[in-house]
Amino acid sequence: MSLAKVTQVKGLALAVPGDDIDTDRIIPARFLRCVTFDGLGEHAFRDERTGPDGLERPHPMNSAQAARIAAAKQGVMVVGFNFGCGSSREHAPQSLWRFGFTAFVGGSFAEIFFGNSTTLGVPCLTLSKDDLAECDAFVRANPEVELTVDVQNLVVTAGAKSWKASIAASARDGLVNGKWDPIADLLEGAPAVDQTAGTLAYVVGK
Repeated sequence: MSLAKVTQVKGLALAVPGDDIDTDRIIPARFLRCVTFDGLGEHAFRDERTGPDGLERPHPMNSAQAARIAAAKQGVMVVGFNFGCGSSREHAPQSLWRFGFTAFVGGSFAEIFFGNSTTLGVPCLTLSKDDLAECDAFVRANPEVELTVDVQNLVVTAGAKSWKASIAASARDGLVNGKWDPIADLLEGAPAVDQTAGTLAYVVGK
């Protein structure tokens, strides 16, 4: 079945500093005991946002921008290099997506995090080191700015500024053609699977 075509994503930008931010920082392990992903959004970056005393710490995810993103469910997170490294937990992109982030812009992404994000329909576009530094600085200096992540044309835009971006060709094709969820593709092909299975003796018992 064809899903929504993700050609362009626009949302309030939020910069989260640092390279090598791993999935345990994004969503601590104690929150992985859930049966579904529901409610994970509120726990994104929990241990960095809240101290042992239960009080909020200074962190971008505690900002007014983040609150507006959570309300609108339409934000773009600007990150550093090797974002989402560490464990392969699918809960990491799920928590950020459920918080309200619909795209990521960074220097590079851990491979499994990248795959888990794009199969949610959440693009992860990369910028060069210099362009990322400029984009990051612009977002920090302009907390009300919206980023436009153009997956079709591979460009990230903020106001009059724009930066050339990149993404793996297979992920880009899946996003812009509405084929980003492999489970949906499998379900679409179910009649063909059943037809083939009906010809196999070890399936039909003949």
